[in-house]
Amino acid sequence: QVQLVESGGGLVQPGGSLRLSCAASGSIFSIYTWGWYRRAPGKQRELVAAITGGGITNYADSVRGRFTIARDNAKNTVYLQMNSLKPEDTAVYYCNKVLSSATMQGLPADFDSWGQGTQVTVSS
Repeated sequence: QVQLVESGGGLVQPGGSLRLSCAASGSIFSIYTWGWYRRAPGKQRELVAAITGGGITNYADSVRGRFTIARDNAKNTVYLQMNSLKPEDTAVYYCNKVLSSATMQGLPADFDSWGQGTQVTVSS
């Protein structure tokens, strides 16, 4: 069973930046594709960024050019640098494995092993 601990969220003004971190344990971290998901109020969880074991990245169109995903296999940690934040980026952000980075296929909606997430609020 993998344990995931997300951190780095907060309240930021539109146009601002945040850097999220996710520490994973209990899994062979380096061989998996990892990603960042978010769930906005009243919406389903969506995959916004993914990174393969070899460092290939992909993004949802809504965040491409503004968000950057990175990983440190030695630290079992995934990062999400978020720049030019918009109010519509407000959500709880989670990290977890990804089924396919190329097609941005995330975990099923009924997958039930998640960390606590970290709240990102973009507001003036």
